[in-house]
Amino acid sequence: MPNAAPSLPPSLYAATARPAPPTPPLDGDVRADVLVIGAGFTGLSTALHLAERGVRVVVLDAAEPGWGASGRNGGQVNPGLKPDPDEVERDFGPDLGGRMVRFAWGAPETTFALIRRWQIACDARQGGTLRAAYQPRHAEGLRRSAEQGMRRGFPVRLLDEDAARAATGHRRYRAIMLDASGGDVQPLDYARGLADAALRAGARIHGGTPVTRLAREGGTWCATTPAGVVRADMVVLGTNGYTDDLWPGLRRSVVPVFSSIVATAPLAPEVARGILPLRGSLYESGNITVYLRVDQAGRLLIGGRGPQRPIDGPGPVRYLVRYAERLWPVLAGAAWTHGWNGQLAMTEDHYPHIHEPAPGLYACLGYNGRGVALSTAMGGEIAKLATGTPARDIAMPVTPIRPMAFHGFWRLGVMAKVMEGRIRDRLGL
Repeated sequence: MPNAAPSLPPSLYAATARPAPPTPPLDGDVRADVLVIGAGFTGLSTALHLAERGVRVVVLDAAEPGWGASGRNGGQVNPGLKPDPDEVERDFGPDLGGRMVRFAWGAPETTFALIRRWQIACDARQGGTLRAAYQPRHAEGLRRSAEQGMRRGFPVRLLDEDAARAATGHRRYRAIMLDASGGDVQPLDYARGLADAALRAGARIHGGTPVTRLAREGGTWCATTPAGVVRADMVVLGTNGYTDDLWPGLRRSVVPVFSSIVATAPLAPEVARGILPLRGSLYESGNITVYLRVDQAGRLLIGGRGPQRPIDGPGPVRYLVRYAERLWPVLAGAAWTHGWNGQLAMTEDHYPHIHEPAPGLYACLGYNGRGVALSTAMGGEIAKLATGTPARDIAMPVTPIRPMAFHGFWRLGVMAKVMEGRIRDRLGL
């Protein structure tokens, strides 16, 4: 008997999301043009873009659409890559680097346009992204980022002290960059909406269907599952922070990092009005990132690094509650109803990675905390590759898989890095 599919972990999103579309386990053998393994944003966006082109696409997931970090993240639709535009162009040259910059900073608009086109009900709100700094060194870096964005014509601007206070409801930050293209979504609703759109476009999606073996037989890829086999001309691996050893070396090319979130009950209107009054989603430029937003029901969500293990409830990350109360003392006594986490994937060079480790096999992963917009947009690029566009003509480079040294100690390494970052933030370094 096959093992039962992992159940959806408790979270605010799981408690409030739309019903999931039907994605029954695979039963029997199937032929496809493209097989997608992983039903997060990467896999679902890829499947949708392929199905829109008339490609026969099958999606397999060990659990269900949005089960991983796609359905548990902060919901922020943030623009850009982790490195600044000038650094990207230094690393990859003015042609490819310039395309990467335009692609990544345009990813939020790509995401919101897709939501509008398919009428996905996910509390989408393009209210802007606030990147905030409270240490002098980070504030100076943020000003350089803003200058680089403005020089390229991106919809960014620096907020003066009064505007920063109006946007946040407090005076902690020395500098804030507002990018009007960003925003937020209810991410589990978005994942389920992408799945529904892909199904309507003609894709097949099977949850509760882990792939136990992937092999090339002649000119065809064969994916073995507990109750059937999928044969396809091409395969896309979109498993990100939950990547396993299905393909050699891929799991060791990223570090899975748990990011935790806590959420209040809907706040009283007079309280909610004073917290992030402009309703932009905010993330801090520090050694350890904290991110915040107020959802459309008036709940405050605050997230950051926490225990490198699954959590269920606010207790293990009370430091986030204390920080929120420090920013807005009016929150003292508020009810914090949910706490949860999920694994995102970090890369050593801080860029997302596309790999083609074998003919007709693509992997795309490693969004470094910017996955909602980037993974959605990357699905379109992977669909181009799978339908014949040369790698040189897409917006991101296709690179070899490079497993990290000492990857088996990732949990200790992450904990040490988090501790170091918190100390440096306290010391203003």
